[in-house]
Amino acid sequence: MSEKKPLDMESIQEVGNADEILRQFDKGSDYRELKGFAAKIISAILICFTLFQLYTGVFGVLDAMLQRAIHLAFGLSLVYLLYPTRKNWSREKMHPVDVLLAVTAASVCMYIVVFYKELVFRAGRVTTIDMIVGLIAIILVLEAARRVIGWPMVVIAVLFIGYALIGPYIPGKLAHRGVDIENLVQQLFFTTEGILGIPIGVSSTFIFMFLLFGAYLEKTGMGEFFIDSANAIAGFAAGGPAKVAVISSGCMGTLTGSSVANVVGTGSFTIPMMKKLGYKSEFAGAVEATASTGGQLMPPIMGAAAFLMAEFTNTPYVRVITAACIPALLYYFGVFAGVHFEAKKLGLKGLPKDKIPKFAKIMKERGHLLLPIILVIYLLVAGYTPIRAALGAIASSIICSALKKETRLSFRDIIDGLEKGARTALTVVSACACAGIIIGVVTQTGLGLKMGSMLVSIANGKLLLTLFFTMVTSLILGIGVPTTANYVITSTIAAPALLMLNVPILAAHMFAFYFGIIADVTPPVCLAAVAAAGVAKSEPMRTGMQAARLAIAAFLIPYIFVYSPQMLLIDVTIMQVVFIVVTSLIGIVGVAAALTGYFRTNMSVLERLLFCIGGVFLVMPNIKWTAIGGVLMIAGYFIQVSKMKKDVIA
Repeated sequence: MSEKKPLDMESIQEVGNADEILRQFDKGSDYRELKGFAAKIISAILICFTLFQLYTGVFGVLDAMLQRAIHLAFGLSLVYLLYPTRKNWSREKMHPVDVLLAVTAASVCMYIVVFYKELVFRAGRVTTIDMIVGLIAIILVLEAARRVIGWPMVVIAVLFIGYALIGPYIPGKLAHRGVDIENLVQQLFFTTEGILGIPIGVSSTFIFMFLLFGAYLEKTGMGEFFIDSANAIAGFAAGGPAKVAVISSGCMGTLTGSSVANVVGTGSFTIPMMKKLGYKSEFAGAVEATASTGGQLMPPIMGAAAFLMAEFTNTPYVRVITAACIPALLYYFGVFAGVHFEAKKLGLKGLPKDKIPKFAKIMKERGHLLLPIILVIYLLVAGYTPIRAALGAIASSIICSALKKETRLSFRDIIDGLEKGARTALTVVSACACAGIIIGVVTQTGLGLKMGSMLVSIANGKLLLTLFFTMVTSLILGIGVPTTANYVITSTIAAPALLMLNVPILAAHMFAFYFGIIADVTPPVCLAAVAAAGVAKSEPMRTGMQAARLAIAAFLIPYIFVYSPQMLLIDVTIMQVVFIVVTSLIGIVGVAAALTGYFRTNMSVLERLLFCIGGVFLVMPNIKWTAIGGVLMIAGYFIQVSKMKKDVIA
C-alpha cells in the first residue's frame, strides 16, 4: 500500500487534532480502542460480521426475518462492546455491564432465528416470553441509538411509541384507536414492519456491501489519489487549494457517506492549504464542509439514505443515482463558482507550479485505482443488483490494487478492511433499527397519512408552502439525527403530503433527502461546518453561515425539480436535458456571483439583484422564466463591463 505524503508542520498539527475533532462531532467515531485479548475478540466478531454479509451476498440472502435478525445481532452486540455506557468509562478496556448488554442484545435477536418456525406458525400471537424478549429488544435498540447517534433520535422514537400508546386521548385529527402494549411489541419486533423492517433490511444487504467497498477503496489510498488528482486539475487556478477541496471532498464524500468524517479526513490536508493561500479561516472551513456534505448527493454511491430511497419508492437504484446526476452537478458547480469568485475578489492566486503534481504521472502510477469505481457504475447500468455490483467492486478493488507494488494491499490490509467495513456499518445499523420503530408506529397508527393531510391543510393546499414546511422539518431533524434516520422520518411523515399534491414519488423523496443532508451545513447546529471550524480553528457560527451561502444551490434545486421533474430526468428528451443543464449552470453562476458580490469586478446592490434573480429564473426549466432570467443577467453583465471600462479609463 502507498505511503502517505509528508505534510508540513501546520498540516501535521491539524492531523494530530483530527481524531479528537472526529470523536467530538461524530459519535460513531468515538469508540473504544481496545488492546490485548479483548481487541482480538472484537476483531474476530467484526470479521465474522463481514464474512456473514459476504456469504449471503454471494450465495443469496436468507429469509427476510433471519437475515435482518442476524445482522442486528452482530450490530447491536458490537455497539455495546465498542461504545461505553458512560462517557467517563475507559476507552481502553471492557466494562462488565457492556459485555452483559452485548450478550443480551445478541440473545434477543437470535431468539427470532432459533424460534423462527414457531413464530411463523403462531402467526402474530405473542406469548409472555415473546413479550419480554420484544420489550428488551426495543429498549436495547433505543440505548444503542443513544450511544452511537445521540439523544435526539431516541427522543423522537420514544415520542412515537408514546403516540401509539395514548392515541385515544390525543385531541384533534391526530387521534387514533390506540395500540395496546402487546400489539405494539409484536409490531415493532416480530414483524418486518418495525425494527426488522425495510431500513434494517437495506442495511443488511446493499448498504453494508457498499460500506465495505468504501473501506477497501480508502485502504488502497484513494483519498490521497483524489487529492493529488484535484491538485493537478485545479491547483494552478485562482484559489486553487479551495477548488482542490471541492473536487477531492466531493469524490471522497460519495465513498464515506459521512459529512463529518469527510471534513476531518480531507480537511486536514485542504484547509491548511487554503489558509496559507490567503483565505480566511471561516471561508476555508466552509468550503470543506460544503464540499464534504455534498458527497452524499454525488453518484454513483451517495449515502446510505439513497439505498433506502430506492426501496421506499420501489425504484431501481440505478434510476435513483441517474436522477441525482444533474442536481449533484449543479450543487458542486455552485460551490466551485462561489470559491472562484471569492478568490477573484480577494486577488488570490493558485499554487506554485513546483507544488502541483503532474496529472499524467498520477494516472500512470495510481490511475488503476479508478477501475473498481468504473466497474461498479458499469455493473449497475448493466442491470446487476446493487449487491452483485458491490461484490464485484470489492473484489476488483483488491485485485486492482495489486497491479502496482506501491498500492498493493497486504493480507493485514485486507483483514483491516473487513474490520473497518463492519465498524463503519454500526452507525447505520443503529440508525436503521431505531428508524424502524418510527416506521412501525406510523404503519400501525396511520400517522403518515394524518400528518400528510395536516400539512396540506395548514398549507391550504399550496404546494410551495407544503414544500417549505417539509424543508423546515428536515432541517430541524438534521440538528441531531443522521441523514439516514432524517430521511426515513421525513419520507414517512412529510413525503405523503407532497404525494397528495401530485408530486412524482421520486421528486418528493429526493426533496426530503436533499434537505436532510444539507442540514449538516445549515446553522445553528451545522455539524459538518462546526467540525470544519475545529480543523480550521475558526468561529463555528460564521463558518456555518459561509457554508450555507456556498451551498445555496442545494436550497434552490429541490424546489426546482419538484416543479420541473425533468431535472431528475423524468419524462425528458436529450434536447431538454441539454437545455436544462446549460441554463441551470449559467443560473448557478449568477446566484454564486451575486452572493459573493463579484463577477468581473465588485458588484453594486443593483447588479447583485440582477444576477441573483436572473440566476434563479435561469435554473427554472421553463422557457418564459429562462428568457426573463437571461435578460436580467445580460443586463447585469453589461453593467459590469461598463464599470470595468470606466475603471480602466480612470
